[in-house]
Amino acid sequence: MTIGNLTVVKAGIITYFCAMATEHDLIALADAYAALTGASETTISSRVFGDSKKLAAVRRGKDITLRRFNAAIGWFADNWPTDADWPLNIRRANGAASPSSLFPAESDA
Repeated sequence: MTIGNLTVVKAGIITYFCAMATEHDLIALADAYAALTGASETTISSRVFGDSKKLAAVRRGKDITLRRFNAAIGWFADNWPTDADWPLNIRRANGAASPSSLFPAESDA
């Protein structure tokens, strides 16, 4: 059975999930957004995290919680310039990193 991007075997075990976003994807989104909008990293970091130093910390290898990471990916999905293409190598959430955005309905897949 397939649910969105998940394949579930009879026992209910998830056997496949599309490539997951990583901290490198988050930095790539921030860099692309900066190039498209002219906003500085500290400005983007403030908008995304409410902390002007968080993106720089992630770039240096510091960790963030999964909740903050998902919220950041959702922020970029919600605020991406409408006249710009989303980076092809990064899966785009439907926005706001809600469960429905991470697991779209079969008709959306």
